[in-house]
Amino acid sequence: MTTRVLTGITTSGTPHLGNYAGAIRPAIAESRNPQVDSFYFLADYHALIKCDDPLRIQRSRLEIAATWLACGLDPERVTFYRQSDIPEIPELTWLLTCVAAKGLLNRAHAYKASTAANVDAGEDPDAGVTMGLYSYPVLMAADILMFNAHKIPVGRDQIQHVEMARDIGQRFNHLFGAGREFFVMPEALIADNVATLPGLDGRKMSKSYDNTIPLFVPAKQLKSAIAKIVTDSKLPNEPKNPDDSHLFDIYRAFASDAQTTQFADDLRQGLAWGEAKNQLFELLNSELAEPRERYQELLARPDHLEDVLQAGAVKARAVATPFLAELRDAVGLRTFRVPVQTATPEKKKKAKGARFVSSRAADGTFQFFLRDAAGVELAQSISFADGKAAGQVSQQLAVQVQPDLREQADSLAWYLDDQAVATVSATVEQIQAALAEMQAE
Repeated sequence: MTTRVLTGITTSGTPHLGNYAGAIRPAIAESRNPQVDSFYFLADYHALIKCDDPLRIQRSRLEIAATWLACGLDPERVTFYRQSDIPEIPELTWLLTCVAAKGLLNRAHAYKASTAANVDAGEDPDAGVTMGLYSYPVLMAADILMFNAHKIPVGRDQIQHVEMARDIGQRFNHLFGAGREFFVMPEALIADNVATLPGLDGRKMSKSYDNTIPLFVPAKQLKSAIAKIVTDSKLPNEPKNPDDSHLFDIYRAFASDAQTTQFADDLRQGLAWGEAKNQLFELLNSELAEPRERYQELLARPDHLEDVLQAGAVKARAVATPFLAELRDAVGLRTFRVPVQTATPEKKKKAKGARFVSSRAADGTFQFFLRDAAGVELAQSISFADGKAAGQVSQQLAVQVQPDLREQADSLAWYLDDQAVATVSATVEQIQAALAEMQAE
């Protein structure tokens, strides 16, 4: 069975080493697997959320397209396109927006971080928060669900978005599927050794932190950037701990096992930081020299890049256009040339119901939530180490006739086997009604 894998990079800046190590390089390697159907896109709609500089976005689109091809992506083997060239994606975004629960979007990490920062600064919680930022997870869900991707390579900080895509896709299937699963449930795919590359200051390499190492700058500038990597104050010949060095983390993301072992031993033996940085430069430059040259050649041929992306858009739309037609039909946006059918009360009742929904947090733990037919959250579980345990507990709660609800300080706690497993934000009657509704289906 072929596995469909989808990857996108936001076009809001110049590609950096973290993009290459964490997304581009492993994606291109995976694209050569005959069992993988690869979709790669320039996430230029996403860029509008964080960047209002048209020239920067225009330049970034060009640079990122050239980067993928320079690094070895074969557009004949994969589907390589710009998000904005696929009009079906924003339309699907709206269809999904209409079924996405506001409570789900309230829990998005980016939105919560923005409101928390505003509160800390004494501002209104939603000051400066756009609907683009707030509904960003729905657009990402549309990117994924439009092509029914099975695997989504992401960093750990993006796991939540894949889980939210699952929740939204499940909701659509439940409401409009009538026995058909329109959307497959995507899974986050993480390579732990390269998922998050540290930047110059040790934080995640990100344009937001201004701590990146540009990918295809000339060798002299690459060496200068590496020299800015923050290290401790230990002198030459003093032992250094590789496990506490983000310079070492960058090195091992590009080195062989033998090189990594030797570099770690040298640090423990007192290798000077200056020499360590020079070795990192030699390692990176040896890998990037040839693609750097191809990158410059591609930048000089924007018409060729446009042709490649337009060809990719044709391939992508060959999938998206007929699929969106099915989804439009499913929600009732149908031609008048077919008889108008009246939905039966039974079908409508089946389409909306209380349910337990699971979610995976950024730290890798799992929770489940009880929601009513309108998507309002009634209860939230404690964190579980694995999804199977969370699922088993929610299944046991779902068949309870008299839920064990106990009053706590300012809320109710839901107990199972004399252990609190969830916090309840509703009344006892609402929980009982939700359980009765599920058990009646």
